[in-house]
Amino acid sequence: MDYTALVVSELADGQFNADISTLNTKDLPEGDILIKVSYSSVNYKDALSFSGNKGVTQAFPHTPGIDAAGEVVESTDPAIALGSRVLVTGYDLGMNTKGGFGEYIRVPSAWVIQLADGFSAKEAMAWGTAGLTAALCVDKLVSHHVSKDKPVIVSGSTGGVGSIAITLLTKLGYEVHALTSKLDKADYLKSLGAKEVVLLKDFIDDSKRPMLKPLYSGAVDVAGGDVLATILKTMDYQGAVACCGLVASPSLKTSVFPFILRDVSLLGVDSVELPLARKQEIWNKIGNEWRLNELVASCKEISKQELTKTMTDMLKGQITGRFILAH
Repeated sequence: MDYTALVVSELADGQFNADISTLNTKDLPEGDILIKVSYSSVNYKDALSFSGNKGVTQAFPHTPGIDAAGEVVESTDPAIALGSRVLVTGYDLGMNTKGGFGEYIRVPSAWVIQLADGFSAKEAMAWGTAGLTAALCVDKLVSHHVSKDKPVIVSGSTGGVGSIAITLLTKLGYEVHALTSKLDKADYLKSLGAKEVVLLKDFIDDSKRPMLKPLYSGAVDVAGGDVLATILKTMDYQGAVACCGLVASPSLKTSVFPFILRDVSLLGVDSVELPLARKQEIWNKIGNEWRLNELVASCKEISKQELTKTMTDMLKGQITGRFILAH
């Protein structure tokens, strides 16, 4: 079957170019499941692949898209029936396996998540990998019995993970403070449910003090570096920080004092290689008791023709919120 996809190619001069091309499903990689993709979502990792980042995608031409949701049209796995509504996030999809920016994907059945009843493909992609990561962070904080007596702070709050974490934490009854460098996004962050907006320049502590006043019972951090180091200093007794990113830096310069004097926990979060059963568990929560009916309305739906501009702006740090690709 012929289909269209965004294809990124490496040019002779080492530059990269993206075009919408016609491909055929026979050229897709081997796998148990062929999915007709109805929606994908746009993530920072997609933008890196689009830019030719060899740390994400080694071989070109390539179709990015680390998220995809749609309907099974071919299956050799009896556990996944034709017509099943499914999604795929993470693993190698959109990295070195042709991804969701094409109208079809073929993947191993071990990558495939069944959508909850009544939970649409569009809703699933409004969450996408960013939402799954946010949900995993929140689940770790909840499982760690993070107190609601003090606020939870969320870094990278205007991005995909941060914005969904704010909305979900607010739904679950936490007071949320949004940490950002973008003063002009304060109203947007409050519309998501943030009680207070904390400016990054006022928050970062570059002193040698091992701890600061205990302001927060928990945190979701996508930044790492000095942001995470300062967050750890501000944790209350038995507070917990779910760490899922390195937007600021992969380094962490801190001391053991928050851990041994305040019993603070640093909880790592990965959404890519997570075992399928754990992914299915979290997606079932997302599609049921954690469902955010307002999320789709807050996302911008785009076409394949708009992908290049969207990802270019994303790489420049010029977009806010979530973008859904409709095929």
